[in-house]
Amino acid sequence: MKKQFLAGVVLAVLLAAEGAITQLGAIVVRTPPPRARASRVVGRPPRAGMVWTPGYYRWSRGRYRWSRGRWVTPPRADAVWVAPRWRRGRNGYVFVSGRWR
Repeated sequence: MKKQFLAGVVLAVLLAAEGAITQLGAIVVRTPPPRARASRVVGRPPRAGMVWTPGYYRWSRGRYRWSRGRWVTPPRADAVWVAPRWRRGRNGYVFVSGRWR
């Protein structure tokens, strides 16, 4: 129990040093994300029914990194993709994962 607590403290210190902290399992980054890139569809769907999900910025190793868009198969025919985004919070910017609705 004590080792887990100390490991958590060390992780929090390291993330804070990188400009990010964890908050209830979420990553909170103090610096704002770059302006979103214009995302264009690349190629044609590999199979019928696939949907293009645009790229987004993710936080990795102390900086924002671009994740390219890709073709994915929806979980059901009427599913709509809600793209991931960065939301401004009290302590910085919080990443909200993409999801199907």
